[in-house]
Amino acid sequence: MAAFDDDLFEKGLAARKATLGAAYVENNLANADAFSRPFQEAMTAWCWGFGWGDPVIDAKTRSMMNLAMIGALGKMQEWETHCRGAINNGVSQDELRAIIHVIGIYCGVPQALDCFRVARKVLEDG
Repeated sequence: MAAFDDDLFEKGLAARKATLGAAYVENNLANADAFSRPFQEAMTAWCWGFGWGDPVIDAKTRSMMNLAMIGALGKMQEWETHCRGAINNGVSQDELRAIIHVIGIYCGVPQALDCFRVARKVLEDG
């Protein structure tokens, strides 16, 4: 028996691919082994199906919120992934800058500098 609802997983899979790109998501799922696959599947259903699937907050706004929260946590690998996703969801360079300013105000200049470094890399990679 699955630890998640299949419909929620499919909804989450579609949202995850729309934001992060199908190749990225399919690679993560394909590389999941017996140890990590249950987490990948549950996270896809819960985070992406339940969380991102809630129509009350649009994908662009949700991306902006995620950047602020992940930036506050200092999880820069995830911040890079979600920075790419935010751009896919329509977040502009000016909006990225404003989000990083808020991170700097509430989380400190060193954290903002890390976010600027990663954002620059993402923007240059196109």
